[in-house]
Amino acid sequence: MVRDGLRRSVITGTYASGSRLPNENALAGQFAVSRATIREAVRGLVEEGYLSRRHGSGTYVTARPLLRNSLDRNFSYTSYLESTGVRAGRRIIAIRTIPASVPVAERLGVEPGRPIVELRRVRTADDRPAVYSVDHIPADIVDADRDHDALGGSMYALLATAGHMVRHGEAIVAPATADEDLAAVLEVQPGTLLQHLQQVDVDGTGRRVMFSLEWHVPSVIELRVYRRGPGTAEGEGRS
Repeated sequence: MVRDGLRRSVITGTYASGSRLPNENALAGQFAVSRATIREAVRGLVEEGYLSRRHGSGTYVTARPLLRNSLDRNFSYTSYLESTGVRAGRRIIAIRTIPASVPVAERLGVEPGRPIVELRRVRTADDRPAVYSVDHIPADIVDADRDHDALGGSMYALLATAGHMVRHGEAIVAPATADEDLAAVLEVQPGTLLQHLQQVDVDGTGRRVMFSLEWHVPSVIELRVYRRGPGTAEGEGRS
């Protein structure tokens, strides 16, 4: 909650780009939490790229912070966008039940032709298209008619309700350019550079329960990953 509150303050301009963050004592008083909690929240925002530490000076807001989807963990886009203080929206383009194509079947670990539910939608941030996604879920888990309303919300919440809580995801990220169709959906110029993500989500039993294709508009929301290491173990890095 503290990290979400600080992130919202950065994105909305309460703490302007380039400004120094209040010290831990002041933030602890503002949020009515301990300094240790503040320290952990700030560390998380440093990892996400919203803040940077300057030795001997303090912690500063990075220049022109974007919405950032950290690949370190899975989460609902809607919940994330709302936590930042932006107006989150989603537009369903299509929901249909179709036979699984060979590529989709391979990613879901099912036989080609098996019924799957395909959901196409656009997530928006303050009415700007941010992410276009195509989700594929086995039709024995969700039903396009029965779950039509729920399919407009969090897929992770729907899967959990269906008894398939997602435990982890396996993702591949690659650059992509917007063709005519993507450009129209995301309201960008054809040829615009996008960040493309392919992900398989796996439940607690090891079953692959969702295969997703996503195209992110980097000027609205960018994919990031925080890489730790190489570590400080004794002797590490010595010749």
